[in-house]
Amino acid sequence: MKFFEEFARIFLFIGLIFLGFGFLFYIFSKFGSLKNIPRMPLDIVIEKENFKFYFPLGTSILISVVLTLVLNIIFRFLKK
Repeated sequence: MKFFEEFARIFLFIGLIFLGFGFLFYIFSKFGSLKNIPRMPLDIVIEKENFKFYFPLGTSILISVVLTLVLNIIFRFLKK
C-alpha cells in the first residue's frame, strides 16, 4: 500500500506542475508576447544590424530561486 500512496503523490505533484505551467502560459498569452516582460539587470542583450542575441541570465536566476523555494515548501508539505 505504501508504494501506491507514494505513486499517487508523485502523480498529483506532476499534475500540479502541469496545472501551474498551464496557468502561466495562459497569463503570458494575455500579455500578447514575452516581450512585455521587463528585463532583469543580468540579462544579456547583443544587437547588431541583422542579429539579435538575448540571454535571460538574471531572469533565469530569479526563476530558479522562486522555483526552489516553492518546491521546498511543497516537498515539506508532502512529507508530513
